[in-house]
Amino acid sequence: MIKADLHIHTTFSDDSETTPKALVEQLMAHPTVKAAAVTDHDTVKGIQPIRQLASAYSDILIIPGVEISTPDGDIIILGAEELPPKPWTVKSVVDFARDCNFVSVAAHPFREWGLGELTRDSGVDAIEVLNGASTPAANKQASELAASMGLPGIGGSDSHKPSELYTVYTEVQAGMYVDEILSAIKRGKVLVSQAAGSIRF
Repeated sequence: MIKADLHIHTTFSDDSETTPKALVEQLMAHPTVKAAAVTDHDTVKGIQPIRQLASAYSDILIIPGVEISTPDGDIIILGAEELPPKPWTVKSVVDFARDCNFVSVAAHPFREWGLGELTRDSGVDAIEVLNGASTPAANKQASELAASMGLPGIGGSDSHKPSELYTVYTEVQAGMYVDEILSAIKRGKVLVSQAAGSIRF
């Protein structure tokens, strides 16, 4: 069982203040969360530099990823080290993730830039049901949507500042290997958590 924050932005995203160094140092220092998905907006440029920094520590894991902006809403691709081909549509992004054996996630579906009810026809593998930047009502809607669709629910801080890192995370029934984590998410072997408690989906 590992604990992973599956939605993090760094200074490779225009709107984030979290440096790669801060991400790695806080991950190393955290008592329980030891894996982090780098999901910058529409870029994967930060993954290699962050992995290089993290390589100094044997007990932490950087999961590659990206948050893609489509005209209908944002989709996280966990596992991606390259961008899907443009133009980006919900279908093309989800198809890219499936073809590469990555995990596609409807990010914060009931917040600005979320897919909302379009999630139902999107073909995503999972839904972000606990997002650190979303309201409790929006997270509740996302949880209900995941339950009604029979899809796994994941959680992430959606952090844009160092103080927000690892405030929300996902417990994954997997070892510290990216492929194992992606497979476990698809199979629903997950539990989302935050300081206030946990919810199982």
